Amino acid sequence: MITRACISINNRCNLNCTYCHFHTPEKAKHLVDDNMDVYMILDNIKHHIDKYDIQVFKLGFVGNGEPLLDYDALRNYVMYISDYLADGSISAYTITNGTLVSKEMLSFFKSHKVNVGFSIDGIPDIHDRYRCGTHNEVMNAIKLYHSIHGEYPSMNCTVGRDTLDRADQTIAFFEPFRSRITFSRMIGSDGITLDEFHVFLEKAMQKLNVRTGGYDCTMYGGMCGAGINNIFYANNKIYLCGNCVDLPAIADASFPLDGINPNLPLFDRKKCYKETRQI
Repeated sequence: MITRACISINNRCNLNCTYCHFHTPEKAKHLVDDNMDVYMILDNIKHHIDKYDIQVFKLGFVGNGEPLLDYDALRNYVMYISDYLADGSISAYTITNGTLVSKEMLSFFKSHKVNVGFSIDGIPDIHDRYRCGTHNEVMNAIKLYHSIHGEYPSMNCTVGRDTLDRADQTIAFFEPFRSRITFSRMIGSDGITLDEFHVFLEKAMQKLNVRTGGYDCTMYGGMCGAGINNIFYANNKIYLCGNCVDLPAIADASFPLDGINPNLPLFDRKKCYKETRQI
């Protein structure tokens, strides 16, 4: 049963991070500017929650771009599900590169129980090398979040070869925040192997609150949940996950959630479904 979804509300970003797997030449042609009816998607999700009495449906307003580029639309989407957020039946989050954050935005998300995560790749020289020299901007946004919440936000850090080479410094950077850290494996031509990634995760977990997961995604240290309980909306379509937008869609965006049944072949879920198809 579907209990998790991500909605890519745009395919645009104000940065051009060198490792972004959404905007490689291979994937770029699959990222179109079609306007999805997000309200229809939210109606389907609400109907699904009510029909099956789902206690918590996890919903991410994340995807192929920077969601805060469309903050006004995102604000309206959050308001549209505000009653579900208030009673906890929807647990919503968004992830930002931190360069567009304002006090008004963070206060709004706080009042509606929407978690805001920040992408930051640890120590400044690694972050700036891959993420367009934005380390100071992101840190200022994180400090603004702390001034509003009294605690630091969850953070997302992409782990590549440079991170492995400076693992101790990267881990030490995140220690003072005492917040939840999601490490994601860099994939593509500059990526690292799953084995290398898991060695890093085991070391990081000795000192940090590291997010791993069950059937979620190998990119975050869990197992591949493709075809089980998680879907990804983009381009007016439904995909297995964000890494699979260059594979055939499994349904149109309007398709009811309880009718989704990808019926994937058996595979080793310790590995990424997309990557097993490329072997």
